[in-house]
Amino acid sequence: MNMTALSPQYRDSALAALAGAELDVLVIGGGVVGAGCALDATTRGLSVGLVEARDFASGTSSRSSKLIHGGLRYLEMLDFALVREALRERGLMLTRLAPHLVRPVRFLYPLKHHGWERAYAGTGVSLYDTMALGGGLPHHRNLTRRGALRECPALKKDSLVGALQYYDAQVDDARHTMFLARTAAAYGAHVASRAEVVGFLREGERVTGVRVHDLEHDRTFEVRAQQVINATGVWTDDTQALIGERGQFHVRASKGIHLVVPRDRIQSSTGLILRTEKSVLFVIPWGRHWIIGTTDTDWTLDKAHPAASATDIDYLLEHVNSVLNTPLSRADVQGVYAGLRPLLSGESESTSQLSREHTVGSPVPGLVVVAGGKYTTYRVMARDAVDACVHGLGRSVPKSCTDNVPLVGADGYPALWNRRRVLAADSGLHVARVEHLLGRYGSLVLEVLDLIRSDPSLAGPLAGAEDYLRAEVVYAASFEGARHLVDMLARRTRISIETFDRGLAAAPAAATLMAGVLGWTPEQTEREISHYRLRVEAERASQEQLDDETADAARLGAPDVVPLA
Repeated sequence: MNMTALSPQYRDSALAALAGAELDVLVIGGGVVGAGCALDATTRGLSVGLVEARDFASGTSSRSSKLIHGGLRYLEMLDFALVREALRERGLMLTRLAPHLVRPVRFLYPLKHHGWERAYAGTGVSLYDTMALGGGLPHHRNLTRRGALRECPALKKDSLVGALQYYDAQVDDARHTMFLARTAAAYGAHVASRAEVVGFLREGERVTGVRVHDLEHDRTFEVRAQQVINATGVWTDDTQALIGERGQFHVRASKGIHLVVPRDRIQSSTGLILRTEKSVLFVIPWGRHWIIGTTDTDWTLDKAHPAASATDIDYLLEHVNSVLNTPLSRADVQGVYAGLRPLLSGESESTSQLSREHTVGSPVPGLVVVAGGKYTTYRVMARDAVDACVHGLGRSVPKSCTDNVPLVGADGYPALWNRRRVLAADSGLHVARVEHLLGRYGSLVLEVLDLIRSDPSLAGPLAGAEDYLRAEVVYAASFEGARHLVDMLARRTRISIETFDRGLAAAPAAATLMAGVLGWTPEQTEREISHYRLRVEAERASQEQLDDETADAARLGAPDVVPLA
């Protein structure tokens, strides 16, 4: 495996390769499923391309609850197969595929009724543990009210009679998706962001490739492929419309919003899972923060920038405050983000009842569509999509092996974690900084430390976002495919939701560092900062609106950034 960096030079060479050859498989969509498809196909020995219209994980795959989980509530729906499959994938990611990115997280489930509720919920959680046998996490435990309040003193005493505590896992979804794309590139796939599919190539009924618009250099070219995978999530129907095909199934978008608050606002050593009248509510530990979510409402407006309204925010605050001693207010909210789940459209009027399972179809020869599913089962979705491509290729191709292909940064991670104090001493960084880096880069941390060794000024914290080092900004542009300031502040890091000013103070320093890598002129650098400022202003304005329509209109007040000609 070649440890490929998603550098500016790599992008140029990937686009040249895409334009100059016929591929076995071209994947449209750089979310978790698309990146997973590219990795699955290239590790079977196929020639592969991946194109993404915006940034990797810029849609749904950066806006989830950031949980890798079986979906405890799906047991109540008797969806045992989905839970079993997801728990197996959780175990693989924790122990083999991405131990540097996926980590255990504890949740407390408060019980409100004596007797029957503990038996009922306990049976479900016991089944959850049993189905995850060998998944690398401890079993659940029963807690008295006093024991539960020791774990979470923030809870009102009258909000529970006892509790269950169980384990799941979490991940920085955007980084994980980018790591998938980078791993696919390391195995030979040609991967490019900011490359939008604007049309399909046809020979009779058969799809033979696509037309791609390189948004960075405003040029259009053709990519030929024997099989094309449409893995565009909530954009599935839009992509299908480019070839005049309605498709065999339809995807409906469900909006989920999350709030980010400082860790000291909720006194607890454990996450929480609470029942609501519609679904469940999570309070998830996230570094020096909590993530609170989520909602589940139908969304028919702009897919690129779903907006959180004041009504959405108040809904989450009201429900979490119902169990907290010290209620949260709007002033406690550091960040807000909204994402769209791609649900398979069905008869249900409620999006919370639509399927989280996935479907793979081939509406016309040469085209495979994969849709639905949940983040945790991305690898299974990718395997099934590539299996369908193999059927269309009509030749012998090895079976999927991605259950045994660690992502870049995984190999050597446990040894480096054990040596973190040595790394700290050698680099001059505090051991807490090294732990932070290891949890974001795994064994690729050595590349970050090399940058610092070459330029010691990069060891300093980023002005305006001191949880991150200046080196991480340079690394994002040099190695991780960050093309614009928003890529770095919203996805390579989480500065946009982890600071009260939404990253505005960090923007100038970050843009200056990125300019040195990407060759921005002073004019382009200022344009990037200005665009980011407009984005923050539009998001804040949208979050003051009472309904989706006005929130959407406010969010669309900020245009997407475009490079200067």
